[in-house]
Amino acid sequence: MQTQLSPEYQARADGRAAEAILRKCVHCGFCTATCPTYQLLGDELDGPRGRIYLMKQVLEGAEPTRKTQMHLDRCLTCRNCETTCPSGVDYGHLIDIGRKLVDEKVPRPAAEKAVRWLLKE
Repeated sequence: MQTQLSPEYQARADGRAAEAILRKCVHCGFCTATCPTYQLLGDELDGPRGRIYLMKQVLEGAEPTRKTQMHLDRCLTCRNCETTCPSGVDYGHLIDIGRKLVDEKVPRPAAEKAVRWLLKE
């Protein structure tokens, strides 16, 4: 996949790492067959391929939204998609980077922060 990192992410190691992972994806869609959230919800943005598109948009300078954050949050990080990817996309690493970048720009409501903190503890 071709990408044009925004200057903001060109200077960051995680931005360059995400770009390298994105470039491996050929959008074949095999990953959707093994993704539990895609199977359950049937929404392209709730599957690996859709999330990759969302992360690509953010890395290219699009402003992430709560909706972007929600779709990334719905990923179970089970990495089933990696088992069927013929291109060897390291989706687990990519989703970790994507969540971090989106969380830096999209504030969470206080109640959601509290619940996430409690779950973590």
